[in-house]
Amino acid sequence: MKLSIKDSGKATRSDLLTLLVSEGCDASLPAGVEVPAGFLSGFDGKARATRSTYTSGGGTGEVLLVGLGALDAVDGEALRRAAAVAAKAALKRECRSMHIEVSPGACEALGAQAAGRAAAEGALLATYSYDDAKSKSKACPLKGITVGGAGAAFKKGAREGEILAAASAFTRDLQNGAGNIVTPVALAKEARGIARRHPRMTAKIMDEAAMKKAGMGLLLGVSAGSVEPARLIHLTYKPKGKSRGRIAFVGKGLTFDAGGYSLKPPAKMDEMRFDMSGGAAVLGAMHALAGGLEVSFEVHGIVPSAENLIDGNATKPGDVHRGMNGTTVEILNTDAEGRLILADALSYVESKVKPDTIIDLATLTGAVIVGLGHELTGMFATTDALRDDLLAAGGVTGEEVWPLPLLDAHKDGMKGKSADLANIGSPAMGAGPSQGAAFLSHFVSADREWAHLDIAGTAWNTRDRDWVGGSTGTGVGARLLIEFLKQRA
Repeated sequence: MKLSIKDSGKATRSDLLTLLVSEGCDASLPAGVEVPAGFLSGFDGKARATRSTYTSGGGTGEVLLVGLGALDAVDGEALRRAAAVAAKAALKRECRSMHIEVSPGACEALGAQAAGRAAAEGALLATYSYDDAKSKSKACPLKGITVGGAGAAFKKGAREGEILAAASAFTRDLQNGAGNIVTPVALAKEARGIARRHPRMTAKIMDEAAMKKAGMGLLLGVSAGSVEPARLIHLTYKPKGKSRGRIAFVGKGLTFDAGGYSLKPPAKMDEMRFDMSGGAAVLGAMHALAGGLEVSFEVHGIVPSAENLIDGNATKPGDVHRGMNGTTVEILNTDAEGRLILADALSYVESKVKPDTIIDLATLTGAVIVGLGHELTGMFATTDALRDDLLAAGGVTGEEVWPLPLLDAHKDGMKGKSADLANIGSPAMGAGPSQGAAFLSHFVSADREWAHLDIAGTAWNTRDRDWVGGSTGTGVGARLLIEFLKQRA
């Protein structure tokens, strides 16, 4: 989708001109665009409210008003949703071109750069669809979107939004791909493609022989039941100037999870292609950096990737495997596998990368959905600064996180009887998300700044928010991680 950016008030020839209007504010048309008398008056501007009419001149076929809500409450999400409403209206009308005009008042309320970013994100992500696996895909009639707003800052923000929308769409494509298409080897190929797009980004891929040599018995134990070989992906981004620190993003890349011998029920098992959503988010964030978003940190993106299936070599309940850091783990439930591949990835980061900060993302527990539903990502952060930066990033991006507790009791509850640790804790303790985070904590240095994000509820099956939502992948995490880097700077 081609994105064009114009200064506020300069209309372009388009099939649909959209004006984003706040409550109590008057809409103003670009010069030459004529609409019936009274069309602009009386529009209440309530969030997502619409009104449309055909024009009688000015190079625009139709004008659409979309409400932003109260001006003093306009934020990035309100603007994203309004722009998405406009884009979906253009798709419904089968328009070839559209222009979205962001009012000066909205730019001033939010800040021109943030307004440009949100408008571009909302409009572009609303047009996303996945039909790569269909024999005949339907071409999108909408070929170009123009956004208009105030000045150079708006333009800069819109270009950022374009890059972030592309990264989110890339993340969604990986999520939505079938398990026999998006395999660990395929993810590694995508990672190499990302690295080739940027002169200061490199890719390192570990195969199973390299993982065995490194002692990654937990990751290899999960992969043992599949004919698809596991991979550990490591992308590195170097900033232009002196780095302000080293940050590692680690994403669970289970490209399909049948549960192993602790077999999942057949209902909705097909959705377990989404179990690599954390890995997809990390690759999406690196995609944004490769696309031209400069940050002042050295950034490492690590994705342990495997399948969790069953054959004669598969891990059995009660088996014991040894992790890269020497810790032994009794596998009480083979469906608690994500924490195992993450454990070896975290050990790898600790020994090879030694970052200042680690953030991991994983569709780790169904229990987080019970606690937080599909609208909030569960967050476990070891420092107040990390917690606050992630909270702020979630507010800006609309990918909101919520702090959850990680107690010493949770960590002690993961100790095993036949090994150092067990991969599940006692049902009597409850707090499934905290147990998952507690297990992972044994593979991160006590003095390392670290956050675990449980995205099991937010990765798919979320409510429709115009630019995101529904049964397919949401792309959650990619934009959040980039905004975290901006907050941290």
